[in-house]
Amino acid sequence: MTTTYAVLSEGLEKRFGEVRALRGLDLAVAQGTICGLLGPNGAGKTTAVRLLTTLLRPDAGSARVAGHDLVREAAAVRRRIGVTGQYASVDGDLTGRQNLRLFARLHRVRDPAETAADLLERFGLTEAADRPASTYSGGMRRRLDLAASLVRRPDVLFLDEPTTGLDPASRNGIWEAVRALRAEGTTVLLTTQYLEEADQLADDIVLVDRGRVAHTGSPAALKSAVGAYVEVVVADADVMVKAAGVLDHLTGARPTFDHDRGAVGAVTRDTTLTLPRLVRELDAAGVPLLDASVKPPTLDDVFLHLTDETHDPDETEEAAA
Repeated sequence: MTTTYAVLSEGLEKRFGEVRALRGLDLAVAQGTICGLLGPNGAGKTTAVRLLTTLLRPDAGSARVAGHDLVREAAAVRRRIGVTGQYASVDGDLTGRQNLRLFARLHRVRDPAETAADLLERFGLTEAADRPASTYSGGMRRRLDLAASLVRRPDVLFLDEPTTGLDPASRNGIWEAVRALRAEGTTVLLTTQYLEEADQLADDIVLVDRGRVAHTGSPAALKSAVGAYVEVVVADADVMVKAAGVLDHLTGARPTFDHDRGAVGAVTRDTTLTLPRLVRELDAAGVPLLDASVKPPTLDDVFLHLTDETHDPDETEEAAA
């Protein structure tokens, strides 16, 4: 089965003076999926989004977005995409309805009034439709901003940190809207600082570091590459070495010691290692326990493990500002 890619780039590069923000970025985002673009500050995420949305021109490399060449067919790309940035683009002096009608007219939608009404209902804003957007809560403004980006039913939607600063309830509302878009066939490229958000939404994750793709994979695949963390807390400090021997045998990894807590820990990639098995092995070895745990990795663990966060300030995209 041939995969159709909504976003496909090869060797994208971008400089700002002496700063190399992108150093050969290769992306392949399958149609109808949500791709999470993650990385430390200055890794190149925002520059990548600006390039792929035609706001910047690449210095080298090539890309196709929604089937069109990023440089030669930039106008066609813009007609096929939607963009929601980190900050709301709606006019606070206009009502929600007026904002959406304005966007619809700018995009030459056939029936701006009907389009606005449909989007207001879809995003739960009908009751607030005729209030100035400046009176909306943060979550409501973000929903209105997302609705505005969907006026033209884009094939590819770029979301650049769409839930920054929102409370958990508002964030969940945005998540539900994004999932619904994927179900309708829209491809979503998402950058976010919230790793839980990427874990909840993304079909695939691209970790960007120093302007290049460092790792790719599904959230589950990336977690399995890091491995679970096994820890035991012993009742007698004299048996810590014996506990370490058991963990070494079970995990094949060098254990670490926390003498203040009487804890011994190790990372394992053995998916068959369960807590009952761990406790049985320690009991058989005569190790008295106070506590034991086998903790599956989170995306935070993946991020810290796979991404080098030690950057030369001159190499970050912030240095280009």
